[in-house]
Amino acid sequence: MKVFKSALMELAYILAGALIIFLLFQVTLQNSIVDGSSMEPNLMNGDRLLVSKVSYLFSEPKRGDIVIFPSPYGDGREFIKRIIGLPGETVQIVSGQVSIDRTPIDEPYLVNKDTRSYPATVIPDGEYFVLGDNRPVSLDSRQGWTIKRDDINGKAWLVFWPFKSFGLAPNHKFADIAAGALLLPIFILRRQENSN
Repeated sequence: MKVFKSALMELAYILAGALIIFLLFQVTLQNSIVDGSSMEPNLMNGDRLLVSKVSYLFSEPKRGDIVIFPSPYGDGREFIKRIIGLPGETVQIVSGQVSIDRTPIDEPYLVNKDTRSYPATVIPDGEYFVLGDNRPVSLDSRQGWTIKRDDINGKAWLVFWPFKSFGLAPNHKFADIAAGALLLPIFILRRQENSN
C-alpha cells in the first residue's frame, strides 16, 4: 500500500510538472509556420518557428527584429516581416536603398534586392514600418500600411523544422543610426585636420 501511494505521488508530481511546462510554453512561446517566399533566403516557405511572446514585455521592438503579426488585409493570415522603421522616424527608399531620417542603412541580410522607390514618410507614433527580406515579391509596408505595437504577436526566436534550417531566427542588430549621425560631423572634422 505504501509503494502504491508513493507511485501515485510520483505520478502526480510528473503530471504537475508537465502541466507547468505546458502552461509556460503556451504563455511565452508560439508556434508559427512561414507561409510564402517573402523572407527568403533567410526564412524559407514551410519553416517552422518558435516565436517569443514575451520579448517585448520589458523592451520595445528594435530595427532588424523579425516579427509576427496579423495580416493587415484582414484575411486571417499571419505575416512575418523585418522591422525597418521605428515610431516617429522618416523612412524613404530610393532605387531600393532604404534611408532612415536621411541616413542610408546597410542591410547585409538582403540577397534579392529591389530597385523600387518609396516616398519619404513619417511613421506614426506606436507603429512600425516592416519589409520582407525578399524585396521583389514581398507584400509589406511599401503598400502604405504600418503595424501597430499592439498587433505584434512576438519576435521570431528559433527555427526548429526542417532540421537543416535549425537555428536561431535571423534577426539583425543594427548599429545605432542616431549615434552614427551625431558622430559624423566629428569624423569629417578629424579627416580634415589629418589632411592639413
